[in-house]
Amino acid sequence: MIKAWLSQHGFVFGQTLKRMVLSPVTNLLSILVMGVAFSLPVGVYILLQNLHAISGQTVVTPQMSLFFKQHATEQDIDTIRNLLQEQKRIVGIEFVPKDQALLQLQQSGGLENIIHSLGRNPLPDAFLVDIQDVDIEALDQLQTTMQGWPEIEYVQFDSVWTKRLEAMLNFGRVVVLLLFALLSVAVVAVMFNTIRLQIMTRRDEIELSKLIGATDSFIRRPFLYFGAIQGLAGGITAWLIIALVLQTINGQLKTLADLYAWNVHLQHLPEQDSISLLLFAAWLGWLGARLAVAGHLRGIETDT
Repeated sequence: MIKAWLSQHGFVFGQTLKRMVLSPVTNLLSILVMGVAFSLPVGVYILLQNLHAISGQTVVTPQMSLFFKQHATEQDIDTIRNLLQEQKRIVGIEFVPKDQALLQLQQSGGLENIIHSLGRNPLPDAFLVDIQDVDIEALDQLQTTMQGWPEIEYVQFDSVWTKRLEAMLNFGRVVVLLLFALLSVAVVAVMFNTIRLQIMTRRDEIELSKLIGATDSFIRRPFLYFGAIQGLAGGITAWLIIALVLQTINGQLKTLADLYAWNVHLQHLPEQDSISLLLFAAWLGWLGARLAVAGHLRGIETDT
C-alpha cells in the first residue's frame, strides 16, 4: 500500500518536473520573481542579525562607573572587585585610583591652576566596568544592585545609546515582519495566477479525467507539486541572491574595516534559518497552488 502510494507520488513528481522543463523561460521568470521577493525581507533580517557585531565595533560597549566613598579602604576595593568578578554580564574591569584620575584631569588641559589650588584630591577611587548585555532592564537591575554594595557612593551608567539601539532593532523587526507578510501575499498571488493559467490550458484534460472517475486529489496533486517546487526554487534563489550580495558587501566592507581596525564580516543565515526559509517558500508556493486549484475545480464542476 505504501509502496503504491510512493510510486504514484513519484510518478506525479517526475511528470511535474518534465512540464516545468517544457516551459523554462516562464518558470524561470516566476522563480526569479519569488526569489527577489523573498530576498528583501530576509536581507533586512540578516542585517539585523549582524547589527550586534557591527555595533560592537562602532558603538561604545555598555560601561558603568562605580565611584567609592572618600573613606573607602583597600579592603573595600578588594571586596568590590570580588563582587564584580562574580557577575556573569561583566566582561572587563578596570580600577582607576583617585591619584591617576586626578593626573588625567590635569593632563586634559585648562584646569591646572584650579587643581593646584585644591587642598586635597576631591576625586574618588573608581571601577570602570564593561558589560556584554545590552538589555535595558538587565542593565538597570545591575546598576541598582551595584548601588547597594558597601562603600559605593554612586554608579553611573549612560543608557541613552542602548535605548536607541534597542528601539532601532525593534523597528527593524517590525519592518521585517511587514515585508514578509506583504511579499508572502505577493508570492501566493503570483503562484495563484500561474496555476490558474495552467488549469485554463489543461481544462479539457481535467474535464476528461473527471469523467473517467479521477478524484479531485488526483487532479490537484500535480499542481500542488508544481507550486511547492517553484516555491522551493524561489527560496533557493533568494538564498543565492543574498549570498552574492553579502559577498560583494563584505569585499567592500573589509576595505573600510581595515581603515578603522574593525573586525566586521556579515554572516549569512545559519543552517536552521536557511532550512526554515526554504520550507516556508515551498509552503507558500503550495498554498498559492492549493487556493487556485480549489477555486477552479469548483468552477469546472459547475460547468460540467
